[in-house]
Amino acid sequence: MPQQLHDTRLVFPAIIASLAFAAACGSDTVQFRDRELFNPPPDQASGFLGYFDVAEHQTTCGNCHVGIQGDWENTQHAKAFNTLASLDSAPEFCFGCHTVNERGNAVTGAAGWNVVNDSVYHDVQCESCHGPGLDHVQNPDALQPKASIAVSLSPQDATNGCAECHQGNHHPFAEEWSRSGHATPVSTVINLAANVDPNRYEPCLSCHTAQGVLKAWGIGADYDEANAPTADHLGITCAVCHDPHGSANDAQLRFPIDVPSAEENLCMKCHQRRASPELDAEILRGPHSPEGPLLLGEGAGWFPPGFQPELDRILGSHGTLGNKRTCASCHVSSFTVTDQQTGDFVFNATGHLFLAIPCVDAEGKPTTDQNCQVTERQFTGCTTSGCHTDVTAARSAFLTAKQRIDALVGTVDSLLALPGPAAQLDRTDGVFTVADGAWFNARLGELPGTSTHNPFLAEQLLIATVNAVTSEYNLSPPPPSFMVRQFK
Repeated sequence: MPQQLHDTRLVFPAIIASLAFAAACGSDTVQFRDRELFNPPPDQASGFLGYFDVAEHQTTCGNCHVGIQGDWENTQHAKAFNTLASLDSAPEFCFGCHTVNERGNAVTGAAGWNVVNDSVYHDVQCESCHGPGLDHVQNPDALQPKASIAVSLSPQDATNGCAECHQGNHHPFAEEWSRSGHATPVSTVINLAANVDPNRYEPCLSCHTAQGVLKAWGIGADYDEANAPTADHLGITCAVCHDPHGSANDAQLRFPIDVPSAEENLCMKCHQRRASPELDAEILRGPHSPEGPLLLGEGAGWFPPGFQPELDRILGSHGTLGNKRTCASCHVSSFTVTDQQTGDFVFNATGHLFLAIPCVDAEGKPTTDQNCQVTERQFTGCTTSGCHTDVTAARSAFLTAKQRIDALVGTVDSLLALPGPAAQLDRTDGVFTVADGAWFNARLGELPGTSTHNPFLAEQLLIATVNAVTSEYNLSPPPPSFMVRQFK
C-alpha cells in the first residue's frame, strides 16, 4: 500500500516533534518517522484486520476513513465488548455479537474472534458489516468492500445483515420488523415504477423502497444493493432509518424523532403525503399518509368555507413538545412480557412492529393479527411514554374520541348519499366541489390513527364539513345525536 497515506492523528504529532527538534539543532532538515498502516491479522486466513490500536479504539479502516472512524467511536457498537466485560460471567455465545467475526457479513465459516480470541477483534467494527479488509488495504482501488443493507431471518442467506445479532427474545428487533409493513416492498408501486410509467411512479420509491429513500435523502454511502434494478428493490430495512456509521441522534437514527417538524422529523419525512386534497388534480384522491401534518395540526384536511380555527392551528397534545418522541412514543414502544403465573421473563417487545396499540397473543406478545377488540389491545405504550398515567384512562380517551369521530364520519357519508351532494361527488371530473371536500375529510376521519393523532382537529373539521354540506345543498341539519358506528 502506498506509504504516503498516513493517519493524520498519528503523523502530525511526529512532524511537529521533528520540526521542534530541527529548530533546536539549527538544522533545515525536516525528519519524520514512517509506519505501517495495518498490522498482520491474527486470523490470517479470514483477513479480518480489526483494531490497529486497541487501547485507542483505532480501527485499521479508520487509518484512512478518519471521518467514519470518528462517528463510529460514539456508537454503542464501539462499546459492545465492554458490556460483556462488565458482567461477572458472560455466556460464551454472547461474544459472537460483541466481536468481529463472520456475523453480519458474507463470510460463511468461523472467522475473526471465533478463530483467534484476540483483543483486536473486540467490539462491532467496520469489518463486522463490510467483511474482511485485508485485500482492500493491500489494493484499495481494485477492491472496495461493500456492506449489505438487506435483512433476512433465513439461515440460508449468505448474510442476514443486522438480523444476525439483533434478534432473539431479549432484543427481537429483526423478528418484529420482519412482520411489520416496513419489511415488505410494495409490489404495486414497484411494478408501476419498473414497468408501467417510470417517470410518473419513480418518485413513489422515495418512501416505498430502501434504495428510493436513501437516494431521496441524499445518502451517498455505497452498498451492495445500491444499483439494483427497481424490480429488486428492498423494503424499509434497518439501514434506512439507522445510520450504521453513527449519527448525532439517539439509536444512530439518520434524523431526529424529537422535532415536531414535518421536514426534519424522521418518521414524517414520509408520513406527510397528501394530507389535504389536491384541488386542481384531474382525479381527486383520498389521504395517503397524512399522519405528520395531522399530528402537528398543520395542513391536514379540507377546510370548508368559513372554517377558521380559533388559533393558527388545532393541535393535540400528542403533537406538542410535551411528547418528546412524537411518533415513536406510541409506535416504537418497548415493554417486557412476563409469565403471569411465575413472573419469569418471556419476551422483550422492541416496538419494531410499529403498532401503537397492538393486539397481543395469549402470552402477551404483540401480534400482527389486528382483528381484536379495542378492550383487548395493548395500551402499555401510552403509559411507558409518560404521556398517560393509567392504561384504562388512555383506552377510555381513545374510545371516546373514536366514537365521536366515527359518528361524524357516518353523518358526512349519509349526507353525501343524498341527491344534491351525490350529483356533485365526482372525483374524476377535475372540478372540486364541497361534496368532494366532504368526501376527503370523511376518508381522513376514518383512518385508523386519526382519533389519536389529532382528535381535536378531526372532530372540528368534520363538524364544519357537516355544516358546509347542509348549507351548500340546502339540506336539513342532521339530528343533534349522531348514530355511533360499530368499531373493533
